[in-house]
Amino acid sequence: MTLTLRLPNASGTTSDYRLTGEPISTPSTPPAFNRIAYAAAHVVSDPVRDVNPWSAPAIDWDATMAFRHHLWSLGFKIAEAMDTAQRGMGLDWAGARELIRRSLAESRTVAGADLACGAGTDQLAPDDARHLQDVIDAYETQIGFVEAEGGRAVMMASRALARVARSAEDYQTVYGDILRQTREKVVLHWLGDMFDPQLAGYWGSPSFDKALETVLAIINDNKDKVEGIKISLLDNQKEVELRKRLPQGVLCFTGDDFNYAELIEGDGERYSHALLGIFDAVAPSASKALTRLADGDTRAFRDVIEPTVPLSRKIFEAPTQYYKAGVVFLAWLNGHQSHFTMPAGMQSARGIVHYADIFRLADQASVLDKPELAVGRLKSLLQVHGL
Repeated sequence: MTLTLRLPNASGTTSDYRLTGEPISTPSTPPAFNRIAYAAAHVVSDPVRDVNPWSAPAIDWDATMAFRHHLWSLGFKIAEAMDTAQRGMGLDWAGARELIRRSLAESRTVAGADLACGAGTDQLAPDDARHLQDVIDAYETQIGFVEAEGGRAVMMASRALARVARSAEDYQTVYGDILRQTREKVVLHWLGDMFDPQLAGYWGSPSFDKALETVLAIINDNKDKVEGIKISLLDNQKEVELRKRLPQGVLCFTGDDFNYAELIEGDGERYSHALLGIFDAVAPSASKALTRLADGDTRAFRDVIEPTVPLSRKIFEAPTQYYKAGVVFLAWLNGHQSHFTMPAGMQSARGIVHYADIFRLADQASVLDKPELAVGRLKSLLQVHGL
């Protein structure tokens, strides 16, 4: 059956769009990959209880956990309570703590399920940070909680540290202090200011070359405590430069939602593993592509993964920090939640033309798992916008 609907365009006009994509089939059992692949997962609001979404969002824990089962069933590890879960943009430390506790408990009910949990300093308002010790104390609290619950930490970039640090040496002091204390190996997190403007100048310099030297110094001084580093700068050459200089045994995890296909495939000498928010939105496609890559079929890997890249670039377009809205929009279209509401009302961060563009690109990438449902839901959203 041909599905058609009328969609708005950036010019202010509308035009008919006919769907052409074919849904990706899902595996009967979780597949095995030859890359470590973390999907950074979103949280689901409870619209009935969400009476104060800006300051006290209500989470639908059943739907939130069900989505994690969806990702595990496709072979992914989960990066929990990261920026895709609206960390610091709707989900505070109290909510993140509960999310981490529930997800770790849930993972123990699923054979082979794995996750790493974001630990940062977001219980410390950046303006309240006065000294490096304030930042160290905040990191200790969060990483201590993750490890006490039996989890492993992703050491998230800190807005408070970006505010209080005065030099590269300050970053080395804070990271060195924390890494000496951790029980488990940690994944570091290099998040560019396009994702969070408050992280400008992270690692003590706006210069990539200088920041890189600081990161490498921290890793080399603590390589027995560092599993790897996630880099999210949306610049594949910068990631390749970091990747080739990492010490033996320390992994590079791409967080580049613009160039992940080529970075995961690699250049014949080195490749990146993945810790990506876009894998939340395109999970069946990414799972199929990674399975083909593990089979040695790089052509099939490209054929499946490359059509998702234009979609990802649309979702993550500037202002990039609002990409979470597109991720949750697709989860709603694909039937993983019954509504399109987000903590802090984040669904309002993008306009209806942006969502129409995502719909077109999702169809062309075969990312709409249930096309008829998706069409019906988008029509309801268009009506809300007077279309």
